[in-house]
Amino acid sequence: MLMKHDNKEELTIGGPAGRLQALLELPEPASEIRENAKVDRVAIICHPHPQYEGTMFNKVVHTLARAHNQLGMPALRFNFRGVGDSEGGYAGGDGEGDDLLAVADYAKQRWPGVAIWLAGFSFGAVVSARKAVATGASRLTSVAPAVNILSDKLTDRPTMPWLIVHGAEDDIVPVQAVRDWVAANQPGPELVVMPGTGHFFHGELLTLRKLLLERYQH
Repeated sequence: MLMKHDNKEELTIGGPAGRLQALLELPEPASEIRENAKVDRVAIICHPHPQYEGTMFNKVVHTLARAHNQLGMPALRFNFRGVGDSEGGYAGGDGEGDDLLAVADYAKQRWPGVAIWLAGFSFGAVVSARKAVATGASRLTSVAPAVNILSDKLTDRPTMPWLIVHGAEDDIVPVQAVRDWVAANQPGPELVVMPGTGHFFHGELLTLRKLLLERYQH
């Protein structure tokens, strides 16, 4: 199923546990991409924890999509199994990783040869980091990753450029835990700490988007 609204496409993607609800947002001018202009990069963005009301409509996920659109690429976000209109049920992160692989396969089939930029927030940052190698991603962005979970789950270490953005006042994943994890995984991810920022980036979403644009436009 495909529904188009200006620069948005509501998609249904086949996943390993059933249909996955997805939303593709195109950069302007969207008509050029619809008319089969070459797409060389696409962002795939993963949402926070399904058991704590995480969906693809989360504000941080929305901000990540907007930032990648401003960089000139389509942004594809989706609901993990059991969320919204996606079929299936929560699978502890393993099944959600398989959902991501299915979405990546869709992108590769739609745009052969496309480079995948992965991004995720919180739980989604863990899922995307775990599957970055399997998707063949060329860049990875992790916002407020739950490193206490990631440290036990990261079997395929990402080798592509990897940026972690974390709030200095995060009360769910303490910033010192992230600093320690990054220090123990060098050479590896670059860490940027945003002062005065909590886990959900309340009041700091524009700052987050600006940070990403500054990092990736050069």
